[in-house]
Amino acid sequence: MARVSLDPPRTILFRAVEWYSRRTYGKVLDPGKALAHNPRVLWGDLRLEQSVAKWNRLDSDLKALAVMASAASIGCSWCMDFGYWENAERGMDRRKLHDVPVWRESDAYTPLERDVMEYAEAMTATPPVVGDDLAERLRTTLGEPAFVELTAMVAVENLRSRINAALDLTSQGFKDSCDVPGAGPTDAAATATAD
Repeated sequence: MARVSLDPPRTILFRAVEWYSRRTYGKVLDPGKALAHNPRVLWGDLRLEQSVAKWNRLDSDLKALAVMASAASIGCSWCMDFGYWENAERGMDRRKLHDVPVWRESDAYTPLERDVMEYAEAMTATPPVVGDDLAERLRTTLGEPAFVELTAMVAVENLRSRINAALDLTSQGFKDSCDVPGAGPTDAAATATAD
C-alpha cells in the first residue's frame, strides 16, 4: 500500500496530468498521483520528464536497459513494470526486458549491453562504484555525448525509482497488458513476431 494517498487534491494541474495520462497510458500513473500532493514537485517532475524525453544521443535500447537495471538495483517494481510495458510497446526484445534482473546469468545481451547494465548498477550503488576501465570502454564505444546521456539517464532513473520505492508505489499491471497470457517471455516474443 502506498505511503501517500493516491487520491490527491484535484487541482487544475492534476486534472491536466490525469487527462494526459489516461490518453497516453490508458490509466493515471501512480507516481503522478503521489507527486500531485505537492504541485510544485509535480510541475518540476513534469518539466524534467519533458526534457529527458528529448535526449537522443544514446540508443533507445541501451537507454532502456540502463534505466531498468538501475530500477532493478533499487527494487522499484513500479519502474520495472512500466519500463517493460513501455519498451515492449516500442518493439524491444521482450526477453531482454524480462531478463534485466538476472542479466549476468542471461545470454540475451551483447557485451556493450552488459557494460551498460553494469555501469547502471555501479552508478546506482551508494556510494557509486564505477570503475575507470568500464567508464573508458563505454566512453570510447558510445562517444562522449552518448556516455554523458547514459550517465544522466541513470541518475534520472535513480530519482524516479527512489521516490517510487520510498513511497511504496508498486506495479500497476502494465506488463500484464502486453504479455500473451500463459506464455513465458520467449514464447510471448515469438507469438508477437508471428502475428
